[in-house]
Amino acid sequence: MKKYFEFEKLGTNYRREFIGGMTTFLAMAYILIVNPNILTLADVPDLPEALRMDTGAVFVATALAAAVGSIIMGLIGKYPIALAPGMGLNAFFAYTVVLSHGAPWQHALAAVFISSVFFLILTISGWREKLINAIPVELKHAVGAGIGLFITFIGLKNAGIIVDNPATLVGLGDLTNANTLLALFGLLVTVIMLTRGIHGAVFFGIIISVIVGMIFNLIETPEKVVGAVPSVAPTFGAVFTAFGDPSFYTATMMGIILTFLFVDFFDNAGTLVAVANQAGLMKDNKLPRAGRALFADSIASLVGSIFGTSTTTSYIESSAGVASGARSGFASLVTAGFFLLSLFFFPLLSVVTPAVTAPALIIVGVLMVSSLGKIEWGRFEIAVPSFLTMISMPLSSSIATGIAAGFIFYPITMLVKGKSKEVHPIMYLFFVIFVLYFVFLTE
Repeated sequence: MKKYFEFEKLGTNYRREFIGGMTTFLAMAYILIVNPNILTLADVPDLPEALRMDTGAVFVATALAAAVGSIIMGLIGKYPIALAPGMGLNAFFAYTVVLSHGAPWQHALAAVFISSVFFLILTISGWREKLINAIPVELKHAVGAGIGLFITFIGLKNAGIIVDNPATLVGLGDLTNANTLLALFGLLVTVIMLTRGIHGAVFFGIIISVIVGMIFNLIETPEKVVGAVPSVAPTFGAVFTAFGDPSFYTATMMGIILTFLFVDFFDNAGTLVAVANQAGLMKDNKLPRAGRALFADSIASLVGSIFGTSTTTSYIESSAGVASGARSGFASLVTAGFFLLSLFFFPLLSVVTPAVTAPALIIVGVLMVSSLGKIEWGRFEIAVPSFLTMISMPLSSSIATGIAAGFIFYPITMLVKGKSKEVHPIMYLFFVIFVLYFVFLTE
């Protein structure tokens, strides 16, 4: 095992890898609670049951997708990077595809499945790098920031801090409401711990909020902590039912598939480079075994969609494990082991409410919008598409709309500026695709 993971070369050992893997799990364990809440649209009380996924099944699918992805990343990619259903894409899955478009969740899973197949093909063929390189770096940063704003808006809404307002569309909610106060308490606790540099602060913030919620009877006390693993039958294999439904094949669904594909591109490329660079694994500014790492992501997304969850991607929280000493793929195996162990703790996690998970969404949003500082706002031809990409996501409740707006305006502003040669030909193709996406959006 030491030889396979090159412990001596990387200057690590079992103890450091175990601690690093455990730290990564604690840093990203919140997804076990947040993902089921988002995908089941727990904050939407009047949702038709046909559009609501089964909470227990999604919980199991989340843990299994994370475990499978992390195992493949550890064994094949040999990186200390863990995977799980991605934040932002799960919100797009639930709030845009299912809630806004009214698509059955089976169709959303099918879109994830197809995008994962495309990702796998593009990774194996080498076209993935060409597509990523064709997209200007400013738009990549704008997409990340826009998703951060989108997630934050959902968190503020779930907390009751932001509510509907007939006069202004949105307004400040009742801050004296008990559940809103619990969310604000959780946010304060999480911010304090993150400011102090405590690993797993988001997860611990949720746990502390749950305990406080139980004390004040805002959250039900679970009958037991450990129990049987919930059945995954309600969602397992449901992805394939969409392919026999003619209503699945629309221009809107094509745009949704492209969105899953693009955002997964950005998430993985950025995370892999950032974590590998922190761990000192980059060589000549290049990422060794990049293809294997991306292969792990695409397979994990395929498995996740079959079990019943949104796109699985590499987690930047893996940097917490690296900071604790993780250097090899063995740490990812440790993280995977904890995700498998968590399957038995569903009774404890099932009592968590949207108000408790709201701080996690807000904090993740804060971390994602940091990419705004990397955009050249002084260049108007860059600022316009970047801003439209970013602002359109929360205002339209759609990541796809934000990407489409940016990809349409970028070629236009660059062409008018006289810099058409700086625009990659693929960007003109995306321009046409997204114009058609808006034209046929209502289908």
